[in-house]
Amino acid sequence: MKIVIAPDSFKESLSAVDVADIIAKSWKQVFPEASCVQKPVADGGEGFVDALVTARQGQKVTARVKNPLGEEIDAGWGMSADRQMAFIEMAAASGLALIAPAQRNPLLTTSFGTGQLIKAALDDGIRHLVLGIGGSATNDGGVGMMQALGASFLDAAGRELPAGGEALSRLDAIDLSGLDPRLQSCRIEVACDVTNPLTGPSGAAAVYGPQKGATPAMVQALDLALAHYADVIQAQSGKAVDEQPGAGAAGGVGAALIAFLHARLCPGIELVMEAVALEEEIACCDLVITGEGCLDTQSLNGKVPVGIARVAKRYGKPVIAIAGSVKATRQQLNDAGIDAAFGTVQSIVTLEDALSQARNNLHQTTLQVAGLLQTGARLFSGDQG
Repeated sequence: MKIVIAPDSFKESLSAVDVADIIAKSWKQVFPEASCVQKPVADGGEGFVDALVTARQGQKVTARVKNPLGEEIDAGWGMSADRQMAFIEMAAASGLALIAPAQRNPLLTTSFGTGQLIKAALDDGIRHLVLGIGGSATNDGGVGMMQALGASFLDAAGRELPAGGEALSRLDAIDLSGLDPRLQSCRIEVACDVTNPLTGPSGAAAVYGPQKGATPAMVQALDLALAHYADVIQAQSGKAVDEQPGAGAAGGVGAALIAFLHARLCPGIELVMEAVALEEEIACCDLVITGEGCLDTQSLNGKVPVGIARVAKRYGKPVIAIAGSVKATRQQLNDAGIDAAFGTVQSIVTLEDALSQARNNLHQTTLQVAGLLQTGARLFSGDQG
């Protein structure tokens, strides 16, 4: 029995590497003879850099940057072995996990640190940038990132906008004359895990604002600010970014990458799967196990489990998902190619307890899933011993 184990991270509790390792070790307690191929992946959020550095036999380095609240931190990024490609993870500099829940406020948080990571890669002479923009704490339309790279975003009085998504409502003019000239010779690929537009009911603020700390009133204010931002971009450049798929990713960072850096947005899971040669392993396996922290309707928009399942179905392979919680319906999951899904949290607990118990919960759930398959195999083989 060959099992391909290809999960995403369980955000704020377990890395993708940890999840794959726990599932593999737990599975082999029930099926000792199983060959477990661990392929931890990421769709552009946490673990993205680790996955690509491992796949490209590269190395990780650190840079001093500002976190979403403007505090100085060390953030890691990666480069390929030949030093021709940089791997940058927005979550490392501008991520939600960097801020305590009580401090999360997308009216004020900035993507400035992500721009600093890009600049660090440019300083190292790298001109092929691969960005993962999942897991952000920001809703500033990527303005902070662009300011770190030399662009100016001005109000009607000619003053630079302060940090945060709320300030976009006062945007009057965009000045790109100070933009780092090295960007003109860059190839920028963006692992974008969602297809949301910039604004509206499916936009950055409405869908992702609440998990970043936005109240309903904040969501409305942020959505209006992003709509104004899109209007200014179109008036100055003629580019209509509002309805572009992925423009709403990372609180609108997707829009900035499209409008100002001519970046190519593509599904992050596809980019990573190619890098780690995942399809080759799936083609010759017996079972695929995937998962993430919360398997919900957002997952159906192209996140790791669905991306993995699509490849598995090309080869007729069964797919099991193990997640911290499962909120999508069985029909939705089946339509996405996932044959069965199991949540690891089995009782009513606080979020803090769920995160702290994630390792043991995942271990116990995997044992139960493996035990269920073992029982099924005995039942249908007629072996009741």
